[in-house]
Amino acid sequence: MPVPIPRQRVIPAAESGQAQTVSHGGGPSTAPAPHGETTEPKETTVEKDNNRTTGHQSAPSGPLTLLLIEDDPAGSPIVPRLLDSAGKPIRVRTARNLTEAERLLTDDVHCILLDLALPAPARSGGGSAGSAGSPGSAGSGSGDDDELAVLKHVLRLAPRHAVLALTASGDAERGAEAVRVGAQDYLFRDELDGRLLSRAIRYAVERKRSDTAERRLAEGRLRAQENRRLERGLLPTPLLDGSTLRFAARYRPGRSRTLLGGDFYDAVRTPDGTVHAMIGDVCGHGPDEAALGVELRIAWRALTLAGLCGDDLLNTLQQVLEHERTNDEIFATLCTVDISPDGRRAGLCLAGHPSPLVITPGRPARLLPYDNNGPALGLLPGARWPRTQVELGSRWSLMLYTDGLIEGRIGAEGERLGQDGMVDMVRRQLGQGLRGEELLRAAVNEVRALNGGELTDDVAVVMLEREP
Repeated sequence: MPVPIPRQRVIPAAESGQAQTVSHGGGPSTAPAPHGETTEPKETTVEKDNNRTTGHQSAPSGPLTLLLIEDDPAGSPIVPRLLDSAGKPIRVRTARNLTEAERLLTDDVHCILLDLALPAPARSGGGSAGSAGSPGSAGSGSGDDDELAVLKHVLRLAPRHAVLALTASGDAERGAEAVRVGAQDYLFRDELDGRLLSRAIRYAVERKRSDTAERRLAEGRLRAQENRRLERGLLPTPLLDGSTLRFAARYRPGRSRTLLGGDFYDAVRTPDGTVHAMIGDVCGHGPDEAALGVELRIAWRALTLAGLCGDDLLNTLQQVLEHERTNDEIFATLCTVDISPDGRRAGLCLAGHPSPLVITPGRPARLLPYDNNGPALGLLPGARWPRTQVELGSRWSLMLYTDGLIEGRIGAEGERLGQDGMVDMVRRQLGQGLRGEELLRAAVNEVRALNGGELTDDVAVVMLEREP
């Protein structure tokens, strides 16, 4: 099946540096572009440095186009013959007032030369909107307290175009104020010549392009910071006040340059003293899967605090999954444990998820029973998830993990680490005296090293420990 080609956004010449076909006279061009010709957007180079994305735009490939806004362009030849840096003529369009300027301000215009002596636009509801050509209308509607009202109007009209302000000789203060308001530069009318104006146009276009790139870079950084804050806020804060159990967790998303993936975990203590913990994994690695994982975690916490446990809890979570997933093929695996108030026993429910690893004194680290492992959430309507009772004893460590920890590659043949390989690895690290968060960190780092680099799947590991 052919792949559909997305429609590309037309980028203004002032922003991309490309020029469309226009007439070579002073007036507007009404002829359409030749059949089949398109304006190709400039290639964007992505820099992976401190989460930055930078758009590098080249200089205009065609001749520059200038829009002159002056009330009597024919009677006052302020624009001499203009040439760009390559010696090509700069095309000039002329507008006698802001109404004409708005009509002539098409995407192929690179720069605007605005006469600051042009009458200010009338405010809505006051004065005559079309009286820009009448000198007596300068103060009507907008008031005479703002000498740069016409410039501000043009800047609102053309926020992505370079603007040069034209003012009378000796009025440098007004020209400097125009630059502070938003113009790229100012010129004196009586000192204008072709060489000066040509250089000023090229400078204004490049400065506007640089300002636009800098603004986009700042906006991109701000969005990245907001996204990181949002993702950090979506990671859980366990509610274990009053519990003597120690909690530790490690989380590494498989998606590059993100903080949140499809894996999720949580732990809460209910009023009766029971500690509930869970870990889960939504299939896939995109933002939709990450969002679904957050929804399931929040739903699990709410349902657990409401008193649900075991099969009733998982049935309700499956309904949440079926309602929130984007398609019927999305599923999630889940492991839940509920530890009795005395800390010596636990109930275990598995929904297509790897069994936790338990560490007790005098015995090698081992997996908890997984014979009653039920199906993953979202696969079978009306499924059941039996709850298995396990004895933990007075001193123990319980490690819950997602399959990202055991599906990394090892060896020259590229086989998987697997659960047996993970158990052997943890036993060796325990023999080195590692415990708690140090053990989790070492486990994740060794799995990455065995894989030869970053893991493609999300990894979440949770450790609960009880010391008598």
